[in-house]
Amino acid sequence: MSASIYPWTEDMLSPLGEQGIVIRCGDVVSEEVHHRVMSVCALLEKLENRSLTALVEWVPSYLSVTLFYDPLRSSYEKTCGLLLQLLRPSNQLHQQPQSSECSQLGKSEDLKPGEPGGALAPSRIVTIPVCYGGAFGPDLEHVAEENHLTMEEVITIHTSADYLVHMIGFAPGFPYLGGLPERIATPRRATPRLRVEAGTVGIGGSQTGIYPVISPGGWQCIGRTPVRLFRPEENPPSLLGAGDIVRFQSITMQEYMEQAQKGGE
Repeated sequence: MSASIYPWTEDMLSPLGEQGIVIRCGDVVSEEVHHRVMSVCALLEKLENRSLTALVEWVPSYLSVTLFYDPLRSSYEKTCGLLLQLLRPSNQLHQQPQSSECSQLGKSEDLKPGEPGGALAPSRIVTIPVCYGGAFGPDLEHVAEENHLTMEEVITIHTSADYLVHMIGFAPGFPYLGGLPERIATPRRATPRLRVEAGTVGIGGSQTGIYPVISPGGWQCIGRTPVRLFRPEENPPSLLGAGDIVRFQSITMQEYMEQAQKGGE
């Protein structure tokens, strides 16, 4: 279901401080809600490309998009009014905002019915090489035992799925991935580690993810990638973004070292 045919109501918008609006896109994590989130992001991107003055940025998450705006250029009420005009069904998409303040956020005249932000870009597929087990994956054996599998079976299952990046959070560049097969879902550690190395691949409940920087962490560590997920010298600094598809590929320790020596590119 695209954003424009979803039954948007005022109670799906709520304030976040003095310059933020949370746009709730659903109540249950699913691919349908994810596509709705990305459709709203596409709408906001299209508005930004029209020399938007009041829109500052937006942040997608599992169930919502948070829009940040300049309160000196548009009020909360008028910003919500424009958003609802743009998000509601096609018979309302072509209504022009009546307020000069509201119009600073953009105009809806060029939006196509059923395509609030135009067609969504195809998902980008990113292959992440991982050296599983050993010192890089000290919890791989536990994950196997917890699910009555061998370590080789855990690796095979983990590398057989396509994982959707729902959002980036927790740490710079940390991808929250959906699509972990239930056969290897494993509860988080009872006691989190104080230090998890950058590139560590972990499983936490029904999720899998990659630690982009050194940090504490409570997920089950099953391997490590030489790929740098957070690159502050680049724009954007995060290798992955919401909407990407991640595929894991098992590599040997030698292959890991060779790629790491090249800078993890």
